[in-house]
Amino acid sequence: MELEKGITANGSGLNNVTWNILGQVYYPKAVCDDTFAFETNSEPGQYVPVHIHPNQDEFILVQEGELDLKLDGEWQKAKAGDLVRMPRGVPHGYFNKSDKPCRALFWVAPAGRLEQLFIGLDRMTDVEAIVKLSAEHDVEFLPPSAND
Repeated sequence: MELEKGITANGSGLNNVTWNILGQVYYPKAVCDDTFAFETNSEPGQYVPVHIHPNQDEFILVQEGELDLKLDGEWQKAKAGDLVRMPRGVPHGYFNKSDKPCRALFWVAPAGRLEQLFIGLDRMTDVEAIVKLSAEHDVEFLPPSAND
């Protein structure tokens, strides 16, 4: 799939698509074979547990607020304007431990099957099913102890 030219407006997703993944709102921003970009909006207390993308490099540009990251077993903090680099194969998770919302732009390269995963995860609530579907789309969650 080729990258489509144009602008994805602030506060919206490409083709007006949004996904609700365990209460967090995700907006796809750009999709092609080489990359997949999406915005997340994390309320205080929301997080994505530690996981691995074996075939994708991932980046986070924090736009508003801050995120606590567990990156390769170490805790780090990213604030507005910071860019987080997460090479393929490196365990990582992000957590909004602050008392304010956080908005961030994420992208992975290559795109892999992440868009298809998000389509499948939209409005799912069964965590066991989410972990299974994620594994089928090349996202491997670590045991809950990895989040400590």
